[in-house]
Amino acid sequence: MPRRRRILPRFGFLVKDVNIQTSLDIAAGALQLPQPYLLFLGDTTVRGYAKTAFGLRDWAPEKCVGEYALPGATISAGLEQLTPAAAQARGARSLLIGVANSGGVIPESWMPALFEALDAGLDIVSGMHMRLADMPELAARAQRLGRQLIDVRHPPKGLPVGTGRKRSGKRLLTVGTDCALGKKYTALALARAFADRGIDADFRATGQTGIMIAGGGVPMDAVVSDFEAGAAETVSPDAADDHWDVVEGQGSLFHPAYAAVSLGLLHGSQPDVIVVCHEPGREEILGSPGYGLPSIEETIDLNLRLGSRTNPAIRCAGLSYNTSHLGEEEAIALMAADSERLGLPVADPIRGGEAFARLVDSCLA
Repeated sequence: MPRRRRILPRFGFLVKDVNIQTSLDIAAGALQLPQPYLLFLGDTTVRGYAKTAFGLRDWAPEKCVGEYALPGATISAGLEQLTPAAAQARGARSLLIGVANSGGVIPESWMPALFEALDAGLDIVSGMHMRLADMPELAARAQRLGRQLIDVRHPPKGLPVGTGRKRSGKRLLTVGTDCALGKKYTALALARAFADRGIDADFRATGQTGIMIAGGGVPMDAVVSDFEAGAAETVSPDAADDHWDVVEGQGSLFHPAYAAVSLGLLHGSQPDVIVVCHEPGREEILGSPGYGLPSIEETIDLNLRLGSRTNPAIRCAGLSYNTSHLGEEEAIALMAADSERLGLPVADPIRGGEAFARLVDSCLA
């Protein structure tokens, strides 16, 4: 009898029920957010920066009423365009910022829209580095109207320093050639595939979108570097020998800005298996012009060499490609050719099929 699917973490945080919510409790186990959401896309023109909106659309569609974008935005999640007032009339309880831009900045140009949401009766949920609660005019308006400002992208208190101690259970970490190319989607798809095969598996969220989907986790890119590995150990604690934690990866070891997060997560999660995520055709690191993407071979080699520091038995099970910009025939031919060249399964988890089944087989081998 297959075990019941679980993608919620054992350890997460609870946003405390106060008017301006920023305090995170890692032992509470659940994140309480006012749902459903109106997804806010701001004036975004870079698809990769809208990954929070896309993630919620694809993995928690029942929580999304529609989307709201400013003039000049060229990115859409494909949901119905609604004003905050119209969304509130449809049952929305909060405006969720669906953007994760470079630096996690909330620009001044967004403020009228955020005020509009508060005036319409919506709380505001943000996964940005910039805290809603630290914006005086917004905080004052929320206080006056009795609305909540909920900042998700802030780490819990009391995180330990990493120990490197070998933990029981099995772990898989998604790693990448760059940021914003499918590590979260791959981890969610693999956790689901494991559960569908009757395997006890948990999805472990390490970024703001994954946390919003799963209901708990630790935002690794907001953790002080000394505690990165310890935070990763906390996200994936000791487990039964046959249990799998599928850990959401962050950034890339080759990223000039985010490599520290990737390394701390790699060391702390101690993966038995890595799956390398890549977007064919991407030539430069997102947000870092002039920095070319590493090759697949380089990415596998560096992750295995550095990961072996805390798990000498680490191995690469295969590759996950984001082929959303390619036609089906072209995508299938490309993945088949790369699989033969690399000697590893290559699949797009969203397309699924036999290629993805082979990747799952390899992960569990």
